Amino acid sequence: MPKATPISIEAAFERLKFLANRTPETSDEEAEGAFAMLSEYRDGAVFIGHYAGNSKWERHSNGDEIVFVVEGETTLILLVGGKEIPNTLGQGELLVVPKNTWHRFETSKAVKIMSVTPQPTDHSIERPDNA
Repeated sequence: MPKATPISIEAAFERLKFLANRTPETSDEEAEGAFAMLSEYRDGAVFIGHYAGNSKWERHSNGDEIVFVVEGETTLILLVGGKEIPNTLGQGELLVVPKNTWHRFETSKAVKIMSVTPQPTDHSIERPDNA
């Protein structure tokens, strides 16, 4: 049986760099250090990120994703039936993104996010047409 080890979320965020101008076109190299995997979990992992800006569209075909705002505020937009549904989340709030639902983040100021994300993850810079 693997050993369970406590993880300090605060200490993990202290090791991240702040990504100030995230865009859908931000490369992995540009985002390096602003995101981290804290632990593997089922078919995915627990991740954290510290950034401001907007993400590309993404979806997860193997399960729901849990998104939790540790600090700050973000708008998590779900694409449902061809309509963009904005969900404003503040510190201490979470949203469960249903399996296979395209979603993206719009974040005007710094936010610290923690997510439990199944893999694989599909990405799209452009708004998907098949939602």
